[in-house]
Amino acid sequence: MKKAYLDIETSGLSWDYASITVIGILITDGESSQQVQLYGDMITDVALDELFADVDTIYTFNGARFDLPFIRRAVGVNLLKGRKHHDLMYSCRKHGLTGGLKKIEKVLGISRDVEGCDGLMAVRLWWDYFNDGDEQALDTLLRYNMDDVKNLKVLEEKLQEMDDMP
Repeated sequence: MKKAYLDIETSGLSWDYASITVIGILITDGESSQQVQLYGDMITDVALDELFADVDTIYTFNGARFDLPFIRRAVGVNLLKGRKHHDLMYSCRKHGLTGGLKKIEKVLGISRDVEGCDGLMAVRLWWDYFNDGDEQALDTLLRYNMDDVKNLKVLEEKLQEMDDMP
């Protein structure tokens, strides 16, 4: 059984004007894992279909309302077709954990490599890269996105531990 942890970054929040800038994915079968990031022109229906071919379950945070519909609209791929989806935001709420991913990470003691970055900064980093060719901005954006993706796995494990407690 393969699991995929997924998070996207966008050029803004508007469904009509923004585009997906980065799709970060961590795919694991329990023994090995693969980290993949698609950005810019690498984001295609073919690439997503190939990456998710053997995935059984997708994990996101607020992905039911944002990431997955955005991907479907922007790329034309329904990642839920033939797969389960587990939106960790709702699992967090069941445990009294509210707010965004970064807030919940702090409550649970989950660390990040890139501190002080948020969704707005991710948009700015993309435009710095896209407009000015700022490779450092792209590097920071990709590291920020991968923090989100890797921390989804850690969050899922912590929530599972909480569920297993009597």
